[in-house]
Amino acid sequence: MAAQKDRYAWLVQEIQRHDALYHQQDNPEISDAEYDALRRELEAMEAENPLFASAKSPTRKVGAKAASGFKKVRHRVPMLSLGNVFSDEDVDDFYARVRRFLGLGDDVPVRLLAEQKIDGLSLSLRYEGGKLTQAATRGDGEEGEDVTANVLTIADIPKELPAGAPDSLDIRGEVYMTKAAFTALNAEQERTGKQVFANPRNAAAGSLRQLDAKVTATRTLKFFGYAIGYASAAIASTQQGIRDTLAAWGFEVP
Repeated sequence: MAAQKDRYAWLVQEIQRHDALYHQQDNPEISDAEYDALRRELEAMEAENPLFASAKSPTRKVGAKAASGFKKVRHRVPMLSLGNVFSDEDVDDFYARVRRFLGLGDDVPVRLLAEQKIDGLSLSLRYEGGKLTQAATRGDGEEGEDVTANVLTIADIPKELPAGAPDSLDIRGEVYMTKAAFTALNAEQERTGKQVFANPRNAAAGSLRQLDAKVTATRTLKFFGYAIGYASAAIASTQQGIRDTLAAWGFEVP
């Protein structure tokens, strides 16, 4: 048991360290697959030994706390992370949870919508009276970083919404960088003797989280919207309806 507790404590500290490297420093040391393996081991230990788990466990949180260089923003609705599946059994479990949540029997068909997952930085856009007033990173899910000045430099994020949009609205989505833009940025970084980025995700995150918005403006960042975090009035009853509405408002959708 002592060895298990030591392993559990190490897993907690190691995952917290990697969360900070990924979400705060945009400089991960391990692959997504290696990180997922650590998370699965921690989850398995907590399932087998419930007394090990505490409120500080990484399984109870998403992301990492906002960095000190940015003003903090509390999300009106928490920004949660996506779950992963690794087997047919995981998919079956997901379907079962959906059916239980909807109160459906096993013989009732369930229609799902599959969307592309582009690896970037999660972002929440707040619109008041149809105007973009605030942009925040996910942070730890409850509290993120205010990156409004930087987001205003991203061309394909609408700064105003058409008439008829809810008066108060949070749109969730992902800031990312295309491979072509990533290649061009790294070529410029290398030419000027600066550190190159390991991958497009790190480049996008590092570019958005600049303390100087003028630097962000020189980077070719893009955004797609995929969800509504908060709305003062109903928008749509299905995910496809939300996608269609976002597209009509001028957002790229996955």
